[in-house]
Amino acid sequence: MLIDTRKSAYAKVSPIPVQDIDWDDGFWKERFDTCADVTVPHIREMFEDSSPIFHVVENFRVAAGIHEGTHEGTPFGDGDFYKWMEAAMYVMAKRKDEKLEKDLDDYIELIASVQQEDGYISTKQIIADMQGGNSRLGDINDFEVYNFGHLFTAACAYKRITGKDNFLKVAKKAAGYLEELYRKYIEEGVAQTEVCPSHYMGIVELYRITGEEKYLKLAEMALAVRDLVPEGSDDNQDSIPLKEHRKIVGHGVRSTYLYAGAADVYAENGDEELKTMLDAVWENCVYKKLYINGGCGALYTGVSPYGLFNHLNGVTVYNVHQAFGYEYQLPNITAYNETCATLGNIMWNYRMFAADPKVKYFDLIERSMLNLTIASVSLSGKRYFYQNALRRVKELDYELMWPLERRESLTCFCCPPNMARFIAESSEYIYMKDHDSIYTGMYGANTAHITLENGAEFTLTQKTDYPWDGLIRFEISDVKTNQPFTLKLRIPMWAERGYIRKNGQEIKTLGHDEAGTYYAVPVEGPAWDKVELKLDMPVRLTAAHSYLEENINQVAVERGPLLYCLETPDTPAENLGDLLLPIDTKFHETDFMIDGKKLMALEAEAYVADKEKTSGNDALYRTVHSNGVHAVPIRMIPYFAWDNRGYGEMMVWMPVYWGKKQ
Repeated sequence: MLIDTRKSAYAKVSPIPVQDIDWDDGFWKERFDTCADVTVPHIREMFEDSSPIFHVVENFRVAAGIHEGTHEGTPFGDGDFYKWMEAAMYVMAKRKDEKLEKDLDDYIELIASVQQEDGYISTKQIIADMQGGNSRLGDINDFEVYNFGHLFTAACAYKRITGKDNFLKVAKKAAGYLEELYRKYIEEGVAQTEVCPSHYMGIVELYRITGEEKYLKLAEMALAVRDLVPEGSDDNQDSIPLKEHRKIVGHGVRSTYLYAGAADVYAENGDEELKTMLDAVWENCVYKKLYINGGCGALYTGVSPYGLFNHLNGVTVYNVHQAFGYEYQLPNITAYNETCATLGNIMWNYRMFAADPKVKYFDLIERSMLNLTIASVSLSGKRYFYQNALRRVKELDYELMWPLERRESLTCFCCPPNMARFIAESSEYIYMKDHDSIYTGMYGANTAHITLENGAEFTLTQKTDYPWDGLIRFEISDVKTNQPFTLKLRIPMWAERGYIRKNGQEIKTLGHDEAGTYYAVPVEGPAWDKVELKLDMPVRLTAAHSYLEENINQVAVERGPLLYCLETPDTPAENLGDLLLPIDTKFHETDFMIDGKKLMALEAEAYVADKEKTSGNDALYRTVHSNGVHAVPIRMIPYFAWDNRGYGEMMVWMPVYWGKKQ
């Protein structure tokens, strides 16, 4: 399971083990199969590539002395490989793939052969040291502890899935190295920043899987030494003590990983100062700095936004990569939205839910999974986005850091394996459980074998065409004991109408008051009770806060949990920016195929202003002469499916025509 909070003192719910739950049909089964059949093998092929661009597995072979050579590729390639291994573990478990398990064992043997006697393991430094260097912990952007963290997480996953200790031994030995390092930091009163801190989560998982108290102490120590970093920066969230944080700042991945790890520590030790901090930072992120597709980290390069501008007092202004920026600073064309930042945010929200099971956390997980995570990979499963923009124009007068179209190969390849493990693990977002209740998370056709602490044991099946349709049927079978339990149904914030039926009888009509809550359905007779949830999915127009200046007098189109967008092939308009969406537009749902995948598209009419053509059409500012508007057809597709039909314009936010439809 992603996290094992069954024995966590301050967690209220825990997941269903990986072996006990599967997507068995529909939307998410299709995504899992594409990930398993195409994405995971494709990424493995990239990591096995010995050319200087990747060189990932080759770095381990050089470090092990099997091959000669130097370190090539990124310094965080080790950690990215561990993420791929985690994805492969889930594919292996779901498919019962003995060949893949053997390959994973071989990789683990290779990794173990690289590990140093004191537990240290990072191929870039080990290869340099083989040539007489001493390069450990010399540069924070070498991502050594980031590599450790993903090793810990993957090793715990392998132990839970297979029961084997081979990878766990490597992780425990590496954790011993960190323990000695942190003791040294504390003795000296000075610590070094650790960027993209995946290790907090990994260390807590070591505690959960071993039960050894020293790992919880190590995780607490890891958070504590953050406050010993001299001259910290907002880029790494260490400019002020951790428990004083109230706003989300700096690097998108470094921040979301940090707060996910802090949430893990809170689930174990109940430190209320941590919880107060987490709640405040979460609210700042979600209510003021989050994109409608679930993306975060808006700016390619920003600056520390909260008052660090006064050079006269000797304060340094730090440049911040993929920065959160100011509140409501959410540009569309240049939106950075690195995939890994959103995945870090999902991990954070998942852990917040474990400690405090509220709908708002799973609403955000679902939004991020459906509208950014799967948007970061093509429908074919082998082309990837690093950034996730909300607008693409025909051409730009400047070059962005990353291309505005998916590529099979990226020079920084951290996002594809991270995305792959999330899709491979996606069935673990279906349910969480407590002593006598099941909480629904993401909806989709699945089968789960469930055992509750109150003695209830049964198989729970969802039958649904979600997210295209809001009808979800829950059926119970293989009842071992007819012990009552409670089925808690997530009513998303967007769901304003619907109903709940039990054994064919309506027990609740859903309205505004139920949106954003869990509705508890008592299941007194598991052997015969059937539950049906209907969430109406009308198309809705969504407006942004008036401070979000790029989107003033514009709306986004949503249906159910899905965000929609408009692409060049779906309208005769010459430029998407000339379109106006009538406020009373009527949308018609229709099936549509892209790259062999069946989707639900929305068809409607929009208006194009009849502007008088002038020689100054490309001017920065020009006088406009209009002769009214005329209607043109448009087709909108789910945002996750954009950029699968060649290069063209794309837009999410559309200017509104406030008059009545002509």
